[in-house]
Amino acid sequence: MATPPNTLKADLSSLRISDTKRTNSRSKRWVWIVLVVIVLGLAGGAAFAFRNRKVEVEVATASKPVTGPAGVLNASGYVTPRRRATIAAKITGRVTGVYFDEGTRVTEGQLLATLDDSDARRALDSAKADRDSSQAAILDYQVQLKNAEIEFHRTQQLVKEGVSTQQALDSAVMTADSLRAKIVLAKEQVAATEARIREAQQSVDNCTIRAPFAGIVVSKDAQVGEMVSPVSAGGGFTRTGIATIVDLHSNEFEVDVSEAYIARVFDGQGVNAILDAYPDWTIPAKVRTVIPTADRQKATVKVRISITEPDHKRLFDPARDPRILPDMGVKVTFLENEPKPGSKQEKSAAVAMVPEKAVRQDNASKYVFVLHGDTVERRAVTVGESRGSDVEILAGLQPSATVVVAGPDSLRDGQSVQIQK
Repeated sequence: MATPPNTLKADLSSLRISDTKRTNSRSKRWVWIVLVVIVLGLAGGAAFAFRNRKVEVEVATASKPVTGPAGVLNASGYVTPRRRATIAAKITGRVTGVYFDEGTRVTEGQLLATLDDSDARRALDSAKADRDSSQAAILDYQVQLKNAEIEFHRTQQLVKEGVSTQQALDSAVMTADSLRAKIVLAKEQVAATEARIREAQQSVDNCTIRAPFAGIVVSKDAQVGEMVSPVSAGGGFTRTGIATIVDLHSNEFEVDVSEAYIARVFDGQGVNAILDAYPDWTIPAKVRTVIPTADRQKATVKVRISITEPDHKRLFDPARDPRILPDMGVKVTFLENEPKPGSKQEKSAAVAMVPEKAVRQDNASKYVFVLHGDTVERRAVTVGESRGSDVEILAGLQPSATVVVAGPDSLRDGQSVQIQK
């Protein structure tokens, strides 16, 4: 059956796109195009910024070569005084006076503190009273003895004349001998009381704490009113010390050396020491002794080092320099023997010193990156011996040049860099 003309026209009209819909579709397409362009632009800008971003590097300045023996071993330790004492009381008592503070310089025998000595003084006074009583009794017995000797001589004469009896003479002799014995006993009692007096006096003296040697007080461990004791019998409420004193004249360095390298260390060996507090100050020193025992836990051997004059020969008094304080950290470099005149070691051709980690290696050649402004230049160098954490540069670099000591492995010649802060 044929389709009516009106119906066919209506179906074709439904397939037409209206002008409004055609405009909306065209607008959405342009929006997507703009968004894609923006995203591509941001990505390109980010890639450009990343490509041109300066890498951060750590730099150091090449120094002049160190003259003298080379270092053979490095170690670290602390400043340690040979004479260091925590002063304590010999008895248990209450502190009544403290006459020092941290940092006080004291002389040998100087009064540091006092304890309550009332009980000890009462015992001392009692012993003195017993002594005085015994001495008074001796005087009384001596007077009686003189009278008894007179009676003895009188009775002896009367017996010779037949006036007195032998019994009276024997009684006079016994009286005189008894008084002599009493005098001897009283003298022994005086000696005993003298011993008691010395004992009581020692107890009084024990209430006074004095400095055993000259030095400086580094710790104040007790205050007035606290109890102190040579042993911790009173628990947490009893102090066991009054003060800690160190003799600054005895300051030296104590370092731990790995037992694998202890064979490189010997008595009298020259040492260069640097305190952590003063990294630009090199202190000359020498090995005083190697402690003949090892620490099995750390596998190290203790080495004690004395401070010397710059020639490493004469000892230096550490108390003359206030920068050297007990328990400061120190790093030391053990030196080789002094080179013989005309030896190869004496004629070192080093022109500069740089940190060892600044030297890089490419196959058989070694090089460093030298900083010029904000770019780096690759420079081939000839490397000599290591001296501690530094290495000798024999050619290719001059002192005062700034070299890169830490940076990415991809660092290349002419690359822009910035110094790490």
